[in-house]
Amino acid sequence: MSAALLRLACMLAATLTASAAAAQAPAGAAGPKSVGVLTLVSESVPRIFTLPGRAVAYEAAAIRPQVSGIITEILYDAGAPIAAGTPMFRIDPAPYAARVAQATAQVASARAEIPRAQAAFDRAQRLVGTVSTQVDLESAQASLDVAKANLQSAEAALQIAQIDLSWTTVTSPIDGMASVSIASVGDLVAANQTEPLATVTKLDPIGVDMLEASTNMLRVREEVESGRLTLAEELEATLVVGNGRTYSTTGEMVAPGFVVSTTTGTVDVRFRFDNPDSILLPGMFVRGQLKLGHVEAVLVPQTAATRERDGRLTAWVVEDGKAVQREITEDGSYRNQWIVTDGVAGGEQLIVNGLTTLAAGMAVEPVPAEIDEGGVVRMPEAAAPAGAAPAAGASE
Repeated sequence: MSAALLRLACMLAATLTASAAAAQAPAGAAGPKSVGVLTLVSESVPRIFTLPGRAVAYEAAAIRPQVSGIITEILYDAGAPIAAGTPMFRIDPAPYAARVAQATAQVASARAEIPRAQAAFDRAQRLVGTVSTQVDLESAQASLDVAKANLQSAEAALQIAQIDLSWTTVTSPIDGMASVSIASVGDLVAANQTEPLATVTKLDPIGVDMLEASTNMLRVREEVESGRLTLAEELEATLVVGNGRTYSTTGEMVAPGFVVSTTTGTVDVRFRFDNPDSILLPGMFVRGQLKLGHVEAVLVPQTAATRERDGRLTAWVVEDGKAVQREITEDGSYRNQWIVTDGVAGGEQLIVNGLTTLAAGMAVEPVPAEIDEGGVVRMPEAAAPAGAAPAAGASE
């Protein structure tokens, strides 16, 4: 037999011997499966709701004329801050100045009638029973009353004329940012017209309407009544704007909602935020995070739990050295973790790594693991077993 055939026969015999040994080895000789675990802790967890919201102007005024006439001047700069009382438009005042002059003359005429009527009354009162009769006295009294009433009417007409004249200068009723003028010099405007000349919007502070589902409100009420949820002394709200940035200031609730929308099933809750840099603009969509209080619960990383097809949430724990699947009850989330109130307890070992090949009752060996802020599981470096064979290619 040649040397090549002899080597081939030896290799074949070694392979058959190894296969027979593997077939005779008892099942489970490989030992329990190593899995990464976290030790659960029962703690006081903030109860935070994430709600859709929209910014609304805290104050907004549509500027409309209160008298009719021709616009002669535009007195403000569009896009610039404007203070309450600042003139914005001027309407031709000539007709209204003439009415003031006419009303002033009527007041003077009415006022001049009073001394004459007063003198006639005094004379009739003095001579009653001699030259004048009681009828004359009553007639003089009526003439005096009419003169006084005419004066009051004339003074009221003068006041109305003066008000109309003052309204020829259209001013801003609030502090805010002025929009571009819709009207131009020379346009004819009408009193109380439907189309505004411009708008003034107050941006600091600004309101935010957040929409809360009515079902969530009922659940929160039940949690408070049962003692599971401890409400905070003050409701705090933070915002996340469209680019994912968290808004720098917290808001305070202005008014709770009392009506449930028949189309969305939500309640509108108004919050107020400081907005000195005008980052938030009316109409902007935001996400609000509302901190209601604290609940005693266990935090389970979302990557370690599985949502079943029927909606149940499950997780694996180590129990007596074996893998056990548990159904857990979540009550919202906090920092990429489920807030779990039932199904697992503090002190138990939650399996967070090696979940793909787990089966109920499988023997496992727990190895402490860590999860970073991004939800990535970090396992310790495994030490090489003692007596391990040298790497392939190493010299004897």
